[in-house]
Amino acid sequence: MENTTTYTAKDFATDQDVRWCPGCGDYSILKQMQSTMAEAGINKKDIVFVSGIGCSSRFPYYMDTFGIHSIHGRATAMASGLKAARPDLSVWVITGDGDSLSIGGNHLIHLLRRNFDLNVLLFNNEIYGLTKGQYSPTSPKGQVTKSTPMGSLDHPFNPQALALGADATFVARTMDRDPKHMREILAAGNAHKGTSLIEIYQNCNVFNDGAFGVYTDKATKAESTITVHEGQPLIFGQDDSKGIRLNGMKPEIVSMADYSLEDLWIHDSSDQMKATILSRMFDNNALEGGLPRPFGVFYQEDRFRYEDSMQEQLDKAVSLRGEGDLDALIQGSHTWIVD
Repeated sequence: MENTTTYTAKDFATDQDVRWCPGCGDYSILKQMQSTMAEAGINKKDIVFVSGIGCSSRFPYYMDTFGIHSIHGRATAMASGLKAARPDLSVWVITGDGDSLSIGGNHLIHLLRRNFDLNVLLFNNEIYGLTKGQYSPTSPKGQVTKSTPMGSLDHPFNPQALALGADATFVARTMDRDPKHMREILAAGNAHKGTSLIEIYQNCNVFNDGAFGVYTDKATKAESTITVHEGQPLIFGQDDSKGIRLNGMKPEIVSMADYSLEDLWIHDSSDQMKATILSRMFDNNALEGGLPRPFGVFYQEDRFRYEDSMQEQLDKAVSLRGEGDLDALIQGSHTWIVD
């Protein structure tokens, strides 16, 4: 519905006490979300935040919109049903790495392939925070936690690769300590027609403090991260001294003293193959000569939305058969007589 009200970020704040640990990265995400919604021009009555279980799942209480605090791992299923019934709503799924990649993993991949027009914010802190510090599906191998005192034996999920494998139509990564970039990514996800999956690196300063410090600390950020921009070369390092070029389909780091911008990999978020390469820039240490960790919109495409196709099918069924007969539908066209 058309919105004629002008909002500010404060219009999206509720009267509820925000109950996250002091210093938690969730505060930053909440603030940028409130600003993004104010700028989006959507009536508050047409916005719904749906969450599962976890620290991140308190989010709907702190947004002055409609909200659903659902059950563990099922926020994506709840949001799918809501969007199917009310395609006019702006629907946001708030979830964590434990909520969406463990018990909710199956629901997440099917939401992504179906491509409902909604947005998923995946708060990734590589730990279970609400239940006091067990390892999660994104915890690095060897991580010592309360449930892995001798180190995790699991190979961690790579959320970006998982999303691309499920044929998501919008895949992006940002972090809590880069609010300007986060706001840009949230706005891009909101503008996308289809399911947007936005992974947000979020620091849990109680149970996993500094998990992403190499990507946020001033001393290491320039060498360990790269921000991709549409149509721009992949360049990073102190004073933009390094770039990434493709040697065939293999990315390699080059010195800008030896190469020009024209020699570098130019980011194209419509190229699924290149997005897959970006997602695999994950299992290495940039400070030890490996590739930097990418941030930005990896991939986006315009593909049919499930709710649109569902409505077209319903309209077609009514035009061909009228309102229909439920008993006849259940009985089907094949019957058997058993003597």
